[in-house]
Amino acid sequence: MEVSARNTFKGTVKKVVPGAVNSEVTIEVAPGVEMTAIITKSSAERLGLAQGKEAYAVVKATDVMVATD
Repeated sequence: MEVSARNTFKGTVKKVVPGAVNSEVTIEVAPGVEMTAIITKSSAERLGLAQGKEAYAVVKATDVMVATD
């Protein structure tokens, strides 16, 4: 796999919640660290995403925000 994004996290799919149009996909990228994405339902099906399958969370953004309490 070759991608231009600098932030690629390999992990395990924890859950896929399909909707009418989009699916919510949660990937555990480290013990206790999860990332969740909303992708099209057809993309989730095409990728064969299912609990326990290896997948990558790829982050491509022009801005990263930082906040404190």
